[in-house]
Amino acid sequence: MKILVTGAAGFIGAALCLRLLERGDEVVGIDNLNDYYDVNLKLARLDRLRDYQRFMFVKLDIADREAIAAFFAAEKFQRVAHLAAQAGVRYSLSHPHAYIDSNIVGFVNILEGCRHNAVEHLVYASSSSVYGANTNMPFSIHDNVDHPVSLYAASKKANELMAHTYSHLYRLPTTGLRFFTVYGPWGRPDMSPFLFARNILEGKPIDVFNYGNHRRDFTYIDDIIEGVLRVIDKPAQANAEWTGENPDPGTSRAPYRVYNIGNNNPVHLLTFIETLERSLNKQAVKNLLPMQPGDVPDTYADVSDLVNDLGYKPTTSLEEGIKHFVDWYKDFYRMA
Repeated sequence: MKILVTGAAGFIGAALCLRLLERGDEVVGIDNLNDYYDVNLKLARLDRLRDYQRFMFVKLDIADREAIAAFFAAEKFQRVAHLAAQAGVRYSLSHPHAYIDSNIVGFVNILEGCRHNAVEHLVYASSSSVYGANTNMPFSIHDNVDHPVSLYAASKKANELMAHTYSHLYRLPTTGLRFFTVYGPWGRPDMSPFLFARNILEGKPIDVFNYGNHRRDFTYIDDIIEGVLRVIDKPAQANAEWTGENPDPGTSRAPYRVYNIGNNNPVHLLTFIETLERSLNKQAVKNLLPMQPGDVPDTYADVSDLVNDLGYKPTTSLEEGIKHFVDWYKDFYRMA
């Protein structure tokens, strides 16, 4: 298939491009290569893809309406994996407009590109953050998610609503994936595994919010990509049993689906740090702090729908995943 991957220089985007190319798809990647974090890391991810003749990269901003419209019209994609977004809960507290430009304006531009160019399936990144103030565990796609606690979360919830509208009005099959704390080689420098590893190796304290009482459903990148591939290959279908009298938030009478994609095994943050310490063979100096605004104490994914519909099952243990990450980190930054 000819597949567009937005955010192709990102952590998940680059890993997805690689797997699609390995299995024989034609992949076009776009990214605006912004400086939210180290651009050199983004360029290094792209370098891994350039050996494939079936890969093309275009530097493009999804918020540029005219450019995106022309791009879709020229390329005629069969499937779209939309992973480009302004990420990060804490950054949204200080840079709210970045989230509107990328996650709202950019998303409607992608929806319009799909609508007008007969795209067979749009798969897009949502987030576990949409569960917001919910406390019923594990988080289920069949639960209401109307109480976000950050603008980032609100923008992802808005994406799901916008996608449903296009599925309803234009019969565009859309599937949203609520990612749960993805980690692994080539990860994002603003996320805790990367921040912790860097500071521990440099002998600097690590900031541990909520005094380490967080639980996170850490999910290894390879397990995430396996799930994304399965979703791409199965366009969303209408749920014939859906009814407005008892509306199911995870499905619809339109060709619309939402899935959790996580490890279904929450880990205490302090346990994660201890596992990282063992892999690094070095102790962390912990700076214990209260919970950050916009953060949630726990994430725990109910992935039963993804298991039942697509046979998804994460297989990478925390110890194995962290070892792979540490090995990559030391090699990439040439550390002994």
